[in-house]
Amino acid sequence: MVEENKIRVSEISSHLQKGKIRFECRYYTGYKPCGISEFCDGCGGFEPCGMRILIIKLAALGDVLRTTPILPALKGHYLQSHIVWLTDPDAIPLLQNNSYIDALYGFDTGGALCVTSIPFDVAINFEKEERALALFDAIRAKEKRGFAYSAAGTLSIANDASLYALQMGLHDELKFRLNKETYQETTFKMAEIPYHREEYVFHLSGRAEDFACDTAKKLNLSSGRFHVGLNTGCGTVFETKQWTVNGFCDLASALAHDGDCDLLLLGGSRECEFNQAVLKKCGTILKDTGCNNSLEEFAGIISLCDVVVSSDSLAAHLAIALKKHVAIFFGPTCSQEVDLYGRGVKIETDFPCAPCYLKTCSRLPNCMENMDAKRIYDAVRSCLNDIKLSRM
Repeated sequence: MVEENKIRVSEISSHLQKGKIRFECRYYTGYKPCGISEFCDGCGGFEPCGMRILIIKLAALGDVLRTTPILPALKGHYLQSHIVWLTDPDAIPLLQNNSYIDALYGFDTGGALCVTSIPFDVAINFEKEERALALFDAIRAKEKRGFAYSAAGTLSIANDASLYALQMGLHDELKFRLNKETYQETTFKMAEIPYHREEYVFHLSGRAEDFACDTAKKLNLSSGRFHVGLNTGCGTVFETKQWTVNGFCDLASALAHDGDCDLLLLGGSRECEFNQAVLKKCGTILKDTGCNNSLEEFAGIISLCDVVVSSDSLAAHLAIALKKHVAIFFGPTCSQEVDLYGRGVKIETDFPCAPCYLKTCSRLPNCMENMDAKRIYDAVRSCLNDIKLSRM
């Protein structure tokens, strides 16, 4: 044993004297053994990081999700690459299980220090916010794409391919009516990456899966029935996207009458009072999933649904990411920017003033108050029929 230890010590000393550490290897951490080889010297598992790419996409949560199709496209375009994503801390649960992201940072002091210290080959900023522009200006990158500061310190672009995205913010007619591009097409153009209709990349955490399983048992969901989620939330920016209590109740009553659906009422903390009003009017035809679920838990609930009914909001984008069918109703926002990937129906208002992107509206009734429950009911039944056909 003593002799074996001497040989082992001699072997370790020999490698250490060579001092070869492959700092550029994708498996190197500096904190612990990589798990492939004890020493860099002579290791056959070495893989260079390749292109170092930074993505800045902070918010909103739904927009973070629908930026994820860029990831497999970047990995396909740059066969060896190391992708770093900077996002708001609230959005981290949407990205932390993503195998295409090599390093994920929250937009805080630590995250900002890290990304400004790392040299990148390509940095892409999809944010117009001042904080993102300021940080992007400090990033060290051989090439920058997306939104950036102008020489005058105002919003501009880092590459010519991002001009169209900037123009859409400057011209309502272009954004509201002339534009035919989805959000993904526009972001891919900004990133200068070919678009092949790549889908969202999102995976439930183990905690979310466990919560979904527990919720299914708690609500006594039947495996022989369709599960339809009715999401009342609309986000914090455009409250004008929210449908009415009466609208949701009329839809729930019609679907309950069919007798083949379990109806799950969805919403966040902002919808507590709204959902209580819906429950009071609808009674036991709805299964309440609660309004105080974490983002992970909410994603787990969405995973239980066959169809999700929602405004253009986080719930809709989670459903798209989880490859669920969706019936999305649009009032003040643009329907053409959302790709359902062939799994769902868009219900658009017929108001001539829409889309408007107004945060408040004085018109009575407004476009969402005028949204007909029958149209949304027909959209849900169309989704359910598609699901039936796919299961035959």
